Amino acid sequence: MIYRLRHLTTYRYEKPVGFARCALRMTPREGGDQTLFSHELVITPTPSRLETRTGQFGESVVSAMFATPHRELVIDVRSRVDVNRPVAGPLLFETPWEGARAQALAIDSLDVRSPAHFLYPSPMAPIVEAITGYARASFAPGRPIIEAAFDLACAIRRDFVYDPESTEISTPAAEAFAARRGVCQDFAHIMIAGLRGLGLPAAYASGFIRTYPAPGKPRLEGADATHAWVDVWCGAEHGWIGFDPTNALIVAEEHVVVAVGRDYLDVAPISGIILGPGEQSIDVGVDLVPE
Repeated sequence: MIYRLRHLTTYRYEKPVGFARCALRMTPREGGDQTLFSHELVITPTPSRLETRTGQFGESVVSAMFATPHRELVIDVRSRVDVNRPVAGPLLFETPWEGARAQALAIDSLDVRSPAHFLYPSPMAPIVEAITGYARASFAPGRPIIEAAFDLACAIRRDFVYDPESTEISTPAAEAFAARRGVCQDFAHIMIAGLRGLGLPAAYASGFIRTYPAPGKPRLEGADATHAWVDVWCGAEHGWIGFDPTNALIVAEEHVVVAVGRDYLDVAPISGIILGPGEQSIDVGVDLVPE
């Protein structure tokens, strides 16, 4: 599936901002099951300095610095990307989860996609006994890892309420788990924490998901969304497979990956600092349109 993607972010400041520096992780991932045909980044005002580098897990990071006072910052990203990601087939269901765990613990590679990076607790996905116990219910002895991971994603979809007002970006996974409420970021962190508690490599995937208007309603411009889900390492033969606990899906062609990390802090689309008084507001619009 070929998509045209637009991600428009507008910051407005109550008072002029004299200095700002930000890191942008907004370029769809290239390689494997995604092909990036084109990518354009337009920033207003024009940055005083602009640099591009590769992040620790292979993501593209654009660093921008602004030394001219401004009351508005607009980041307009447009991409064209081909997603060719088939749904996991029935043969993948043969590997028991204990076997995948043993293989992960034996790997000594430290390349950007090595499962070794994603076995251990991270700031926003710590090991929490209650979350590990919740995940364990899906992982009966000898159960195929794909089946067990999908069952966990479905359990989160069933047991948790999607509530954008209940959490913030900084909400700990344990707090969202106890409340049984949150958004895609919280559900991804909970699933990751549970899997790591069982000794399985799990990564936080950030990107976009295609959405559909209600029957008989027109598609609204800017109504698509940034999204988060979980990549699970399913053994040396099958590698990484994505699971979406917000929607109880195995990730296929309706998800566009931008960055993968240990948790949200590794892949935040925009992070940085500003120096200036007063409040700020932010508007975000996303269009993910199939050609």
